Amino acid sequence: MGMVDITRKIEFDAGHRIPDHGSKCRNLHGHRYVLEVTLRGVINDRPGEETSGMLIDFGTLKDVMNRVICDHWDHAFLVYEHDHVVRMFLESMPEHRTCVMDCVPTAENLAKLAFELIAPHCNDTLYHVRLYETPNCWADVFAR
Repeated sequence: MGMVDITRKIEFDAGHRIPDHGSKCRNLHGHRYVLEVTLRGVINDRPGEETSGMLIDFGTLKDVMNRVICDHWDHAFLVYEHDHVVRMFLESMPEHRTCVMDCVPTAENLAKLAFELIAPHCNDTLYHVRLYETPNCWADVFAR
């Protein structure tokens, strides 16, 4: 039997800014992000097993995505570690949900980071991550 792809989608809200950008993206703003994760592999054809007929249970994939992405990024401000002015501002607010990142939180970097965070939980089946920043703009990361 050939390979099959399955995709799970989740949504989350987060704020960010691109500190050195030449347009309005350097201002504090937020997005309703959509994250699609695609796994590629062989369907389990062992009768009697809980995942028989599946690559993975969609609920299991959703749990991974929520645990490694949404639990940290949803309703948080994603801030670059060297964006000192914004970090100081966010740190002045008690219990503010802030996620300090070692890269500028562009769609491309967030998609790459999501891929890296999800991959260890997918038994070498992670094929593709797509992160929509808006309905018309997204970044793709593919397995090599």
